[in-house]
Amino acid sequence: MDFTTLARQYESELLTQVVPFWLNKSQDKEYGGYFTCLTREGNVFDTDKFIWLQGRQVWLFSYLYNKVEKRAEWLECAVQGAEFLRKYGHDGRYNWYFSLTRTGEPLVAPYNIFSYTFAAMAFGQLSLATGNDEYAEIARITYRKVLERMDNPKGQWNKALPGRELKGFALPMILCNLSLEIENLLDADTLNKTIETCLHEVMDVFYRPELGIIVENVTVDGRLSDSFEGRSLNPGHAIEAMWFIMDLGVRLNRRELVDKAVEIALKMVNYGWDAKYGGIFYFMDRLGYPTQQLEWDQKLWWVHIETLICMSKGYLLTGSQECLDWFEKVHDYAWSHFKDNEYPEWYGYLNRQGEVLLPLKGGKWKGCFHVPRGLYQCWKTLEACAEKNRR
Repeated sequence: MDFTTLARQYESELLTQVVPFWLNKSQDKEYGGYFTCLTREGNVFDTDKFIWLQGRQVWLFSYLYNKVEKRAEWLECAVQGAEFLRKYGHDGRYNWYFSLTRTGEPLVAPYNIFSYTFAAMAFGQLSLATGNDEYAEIARITYRKVLERMDNPKGQWNKALPGRELKGFALPMILCNLSLEIENLLDADTLNKTIETCLHEVMDVFYRPELGIIVENVTVDGRLSDSFEGRSLNPGHAIEAMWFIMDLGVRLNRRELVDKAVEIALKMVNYGWDAKYGGIFYFMDRLGYPTQQLEWDQKLWWVHIETLICMSKGYLLTGSQECLDWFEKVHDYAWSHFKDNEYPEWYGYLNRQGEVLLPLKGGKWKGCFHVPRGLYQCWKTLEACAEKNRR
């Protein structure tokens, strides 16, 4: 495999196709923030603004500014989005809404914990780019609120009644990544305690050695639940989490974490791969029953992009030939199915057969995040693979 050529492919797609698309098509120059509901061509079809995606785009352009090149237009894009969030995205006490109107009026209450996590990521990364202490403090306050709500993420908006209390994989998974994202803003005790708690949850609670896979929900005391939610698997979530764990393993100098993450990622991609049509299933049931999610068999952009990141990192860090083989297989699928060869940015939603289901480039859940972050991560990882082979 020619890692240098592959690295250039990912770099070019990021810098000449995907980033210009979001820079030119999504910014709301009148009211601030970003449009994310964009057609195949990049035309706006809905003007509501979703806090997840606003925060993710602030983070992405701040990250590019910090990691790739200090381009003024990237920083301006990040700052204007952050200012919109700072003014309108929360209730005045940094409880972050789920969605807003175009002009910033709140539409959905601050029930969703991931509005908080992506706001913290955004302001943390932007504080690095600008040196702005207010942005850093917003990130710290928001991070503390996430920790306070770990045991009841939806807070007063939780609709569940006692009887089947479950906890989800997504929050400890995200915190593994978020803690590294803003570690420069945290005291060592908080950082280390949070990382160890999340590592335990991901690797000892949601990973089930008796099954060899990661489940999406368990009971509050860590047992399996024979219910729709308790049987639910999301291979993409699990695989994404494993590259977070690899990064933590490198950061903590704990090789056993890297090796275990690679082992689990390989199990999950083998488990989730659609042998008939190719691609990775969105949802599965661990006992093989029908899923509650009607979209279970769709092939989603982020699942495949996160798998590319994970498998390339797995190969770089361990030399696993199986990781490299899976990277090639998923690369071929993703570039032949999700990439739009006529217009910039990638499709997000395919049916099981791999045909485009929705031609949109952005919506309520797909924004300026997984595609550009994945292209950047693969670009840099493939460059490192090429350098390692030269030594």
